[in-house]
Amino acid sequence: MFAPGAVAALTALALAGCSGSSSSSSSASTPASTASPSGATKQAASTPTNQPGSGNQLQDAYQKVIADVLPSVVQITTGESLGSGIVYDDKGDIVTNAHVVGTATAFTVTLANTTKSLDATLVASYPDSDLAVIKLSSPPSGLKPAVFGDSSKVELGQITLAMGSPLGLSSSVTQGIVSATGRTVTEPRGVGSPGATIGNMVQTSAAINPGNSGGALVNLDSQVIGINTLAATEPQTNGVSAPGIGFAIPASTITSITDQLIKQGKVTNSGRAALGITARTSFNQQFQPAGAVIVAVGTGGAAAAAGLQPGDVITKIDDTPVDSLNALTTALASLTPGSKVTVTYTRDGKSQTAEVTLGTLATGS
Repeated sequence: MFAPGAVAALTALALAGCSGSSSSSSSASTPASTASPSGATKQAASTPTNQPGSGNQLQDAYQKVIADVLPSVVQITTGESLGSGIVYDDKGDIVTNAHVVGTATAFTVTLANTTKSLDATLVASYPDSDLAVIKLSSPPSGLKPAVFGDSSKVELGQITLAMGSPLGLSSSVTQGIVSATGRTVTEPRGVGSPGATIGNMVQTSAAINPGNSGGALVNLDSQVIGINTLAATEPQTNGVSAPGIGFAIPASTITSITDQLIKQGKVTNSGRAALGITARTSFNQQFQPAGAVIVAVGTGGAAAAAGLQPGDVITKIDDTPVDSLNALTTALASLTPGSKVTVTYTRDGKSQTAEVTLGTLATGS
């Protein structure tokens, strides 16, 4: 499903989910791959420069990573749409994006090293973090689980390879770098996706196209550092992808949520910060967004402990302005439970502040 673009937390950009129509280019038989990088070392006169492995160490590194990780990346088909997934363990569990599975409960999966389709069923989905787990009904022997990296060690400029099934071209690989870390991005709403706001995402210049969703973003140590999830689009060009701006959910979030979905069938610890309130966007007399008004305060929550009340209009979290519910959600998504923040709010027309120790976002389970 080519997910429509939606306004994101980026100036003049929208975001599109990266699951794709199964009818798009699915008949193509030649997988895409990265082009050979420039900068090969000078070869001795007796060694042909076009000989494989003749001194281009970076190319050799790319090829080793692809050989190591690509067997762990699968294509997932559901109805008229498709996406990608990552083999999580040798029991047949596969992690992917929640917007890839949508509302479906049965899937067909194609491994990287075969054309035979395998049946799979839904284990559980957690759309708030856009992650889901499906399980092969009859896992074959020799499944190769991916190795997940340490999110804290992901750095700007690291080389990345994005693996998946863009436009139905299974086992495709694109190359780029880590362009930024710690991005907070709001997804477009769609089937199986409530328009979640996800923090701490990895931004990459590796091409992320429809069908890449749920695939692997990999470093040169053959470790998965993220799940390919979104690509930025340009609203002025009717949703055409903005080159080199893609986003992946970090490995730490993937492993935390996936372990819970497999073991418990649900998420009991979201790992996301919350105020413990129900709120909506507040509008001023000119009908312009002017903050997030508290509708209800949860008993025992962070806001209640700080003395916030229904009717208070939140206008700032620390130094981050809040002019809408979406802005509040975005600000909180970049924080962690237990963090101490200063909440600026208006009560009875007067601006006040409260020191709040953030709680954990409820999972709804």
